[in-house]
Amino acid sequence: MTEPAQINVRPDRSHSIDPMIYGHFLESAFFGNIQGGVFDEGSPLAYDGNDVRSGLRTDVIKLCQELGLPIVRWPGGNFTSAYHWEDGIGPRASRPRRLELAWGSEEDNHFGTDEFLAWCLEVGTEPYLAHSCRDVDEAVRWVEYTNYGGDTEYTRKRGREPYGVKYWGLGNEVYGDWQMGHRSAEAYAADAAENARFMRAVDPGLKFIGVGKLDERWTETVLGAVGNQIDYLSFHLYGSTTQLVDGATEYDEIVAQSLYFEQQIVEYSDLVAARARRPIGLALDEWNIRHVEPAGWPVPRPSDDGGTVARDVDGLPTYPAHRVNRWSPRTLADALFYAGVFHALHRAAGREVPVTMANTVNLLNANGVVVARPGGAVRAATYHVWDLYQNHLGPIALDADVRSPSRLAAVRQGDERDRQGDFRTRPATVPDLDVSATRSTDGKTLQLAVINRHRDAAIRAGLTLDGHRDALPTRAGVKQLGADDVLASNTLSHPDQVVLRDLGVIDLPDSSYEFPPHNITLLSFALRG
Repeated sequence: MTEPAQINVRPDRSHSIDPMIYGHFLESAFFGNIQGGVFDEGSPLAYDGNDVRSGLRTDVIKLCQELGLPIVRWPGGNFTSAYHWEDGIGPRASRPRRLELAWGSEEDNHFGTDEFLAWCLEVGTEPYLAHSCRDVDEAVRWVEYTNYGGDTEYTRKRGREPYGVKYWGLGNEVYGDWQMGHRSAEAYAADAAENARFMRAVDPGLKFIGVGKLDERWTETVLGAVGNQIDYLSFHLYGSTTQLVDGATEYDEIVAQSLYFEQQIVEYSDLVAARARRPIGLALDEWNIRHVEPAGWPVPRPSDDGGTVARDVDGLPTYPAHRVNRWSPRTLADALFYAGVFHALHRAAGREVPVTMANTVNLLNANGVVVARPGGAVRAATYHVWDLYQNHLGPIALDADVRSPSRLAAVRQGDERDRQGDFRTRPATVPDLDVSATRSTDGKTLQLAVINRHRDAAIRAGLTLDGHRDALPTRAGVKQLGADDVLASNTLSHPDQVVLRDLGVIDLPDSSYEFPPHNITLLSFALRG
């Protein structure tokens, strides 16, 4: 019998996967990331007392510890451009309350540098601090406060051993006029060079992330001026879905958008490789898929169960859909999209300029991996994608040749719109099966992560290693992430609608496996010898 699909793993071609591609992002003043999220003063679920941990949500910390967070970026995002870090240190009662300009709120600054870094220590993650890259002295004093070991006014204010923060972002999206401090590539590059020079004068061990953009002129200007001082060049990618309007009919649009991400990753990698003067990594330090809806609908509000409060939208227009619903929960369809992006990052690991850091928007609430409400916290559907890929796959990516049924589709280009307000698309062949092959460091275990994008059809695939069916064991451990409903999501009352299930070890006597529809399957083989 000939299977409709074939997966051949090529063990001769391998590349290391940087664990920091599984990183995360928190933004102050942003839809429950901090207030009511990681930090909830007065909550019975938070630390109580007089130390810096007071107000940190212990249930959120526990879920983050269980998952493992390699790196977390804070305080933003757009919030970064107008943030003054000194507003967020010292006794909380004395901290200034500011009009916050990124999201139009008032910021009490009760969660600041010490609270974030204390949270990072509790969770066991690497902190990544981003600043506006406008005031050099402010940036230098922030490094002095966090890292310097001498006896100065700022180290006395810190009142503890240095934190040793290694990763620092030199601005955020300064190419955009929505940022305070928006400027040209030339102006930004000069500022970044000066900031990096004097921040390293305080701590020579710092790693810098420069603001990048998939634009030839911007990239050439920034790398020409500051390429010898930065370790990463950033870029941001967002997908977009109208599943809140169109329901499950959006499924195919959602799962195909990882192809758009892969195309952008490859283009940016090639652009930077042609202009970099020294080894550098790419930081995809903002990425997500946005749930958009009509602005004429009632403003979404968070429900106590972990989603959005029910709204009456009958008779309201369904077009155009531009407003991002920050409270809608992640669905199984979203989870398959996220998995496809990880496959793209794994395949990019062998490029001359790989993606060596990625930070999803967001870790908590605001379409996050963890959802927190006053009554508790729950793992979103996408939490289990991170668990699967960072905790159950190997760190070495292998090439895999895949023959699969496919469809020709108009693949959405993120949230880009034409003049009529419709999504821009490009034609592409979308394979039903998407595969990432990895192995353990010692070479004794081979893993196959397989996404079946097809909504309804199971697909049987023959499995070979270097072209040989008998090279793979006839038994494999199986884990699966799926649900009956492609728009299933997890809530506090129903936390296990989408979970990672362990099916145990099964026989594969004919060296093939039938992959269920709208599902992610992990096959783990114990290799001989």
